Amino acid sequence: MTFDTIIGQEHIKEHLQQSVENNRIPHAQLFIGKEGSGTLPMAIAYAQYVLCYFSSSPEACAIKCNKLQHPDLHFAFPVTTNDAVKKHPVSDLFLEDWRSFIEEQPYGSLFNWLQHIGVENKQGQIGVDEAEDIVKKLQLKSYEGGFKVMIIWMAEKMNTAAANKLLKLIEEPPSKTIFILVTENEEQIINTIKSRCQALHFPSLSESDIANALVSQKNSSENQAINIAHQSEGNYNKALHLLHNNSKDLIFEQWFITWIRAAFKAKGNAAVIQDLINWAEEISKTGRETQKQFLQYCLQFFRQALLLNYGARDLVFLETKSQNFELAKFAPFVHSANILVIEKEVSDAQYHIERNGNAKIILLDLSIKLTRLLHTKEEKVPS
Repeated sequence: MTFDTIIGQEHIKEHLQQSVENNRIPHAQLFIGKEGSGTLPMAIAYAQYVLCYFSSSPEACAIKCNKLQHPDLHFAFPVTTNDAVKKHPVSDLFLEDWRSFIEEQPYGSLFNWLQHIGVENKQGQIGVDEAEDIVKKLQLKSYEGGFKVMIIWMAEKMNTAAANKLLKLIEEPPSKTIFILVTENEEQIINTIKSRCQALHFPSLSESDIANALVSQKNSSENQAINIAHQSEGNYNKALHLLHNNSKDLIFEQWFITWIRAAFKAKGNAAVIQDLINWAEEISKTGRETQKQFLQYCLQFFRQALLLNYGARDLVFLETKSQNFELAKFAPFVHSANILVIEKEVSDAQYHIERNGNAKIILLDLSIKLTRLLHTKEEKVPS
């Protein structure tokens, strides 16, 4: 993967190339960006540039890097047990899956990765077994005598034991060893590791960059590309899902509408509470990653309704596909008097599900709170 295959982020490409050409390469870097902004593809392209710039055989180096088979390019990423790996899961046991995932979905999310290895009902993590493997690999000499690069994807999924085990190595790595930690949420990385890394923040992709990529790489029509780019919120991974009519959002939309309608009816009508209980039970049967994705979708839906309520139509990209539900009719119920509390409650539910709370109880509690919040009246400012 080379810099010219990366969408947008031109100033970051230039900065990284100059750091290599000037031989001023930080030993530990933190690439921070939201899903679909290109942090992982950029990390791989940067690693290839480093390894091949100093290689005695750049062409052979590039071939090995393109196949993700360079002996001095290492990866760590969240894993968990599946049908093939029953215990002590570490990244090396999933390398073939990883290579095919990067080839197919270089802008893919953690959820996409867990789907790829058939464990979307579980949560992946980077554990202490992984940390021990990293230490062993990086204590060895470079295979080709140059740099060694360790890319840790979704570094926020490192548990405390793994992070503490890597702390000393990241602070004082062996000569010509480079760490690239890739994260979507730097707040979840322990401060002692963050403080040892040079941070590089990736902005979301522009609509024009996404539209151009859809036209040039995916043969999309210009009008379709512009429309998808507007809906994608700077996330190229989401743009691809929209292009391929991903069914997950349609399922989420149906769950959301069922939830909202039941929550509206439930206030003052105890019989409808059973509908909310059934809804919470249905969602709780899915995997935790799916539940978290759904709650993130709910946040987006509420925010889009708020924008529409206050007349910011140019910023509204959500298009509902379900019949008998109009965003315009729902929008007046999301306003300044309830949006902050709704966002907090949904975010809190995500947090508790992330930490293995009982999903049915968490979702039912959220639903009961929503019945009150949706009926909150906005105070009118006297004219």
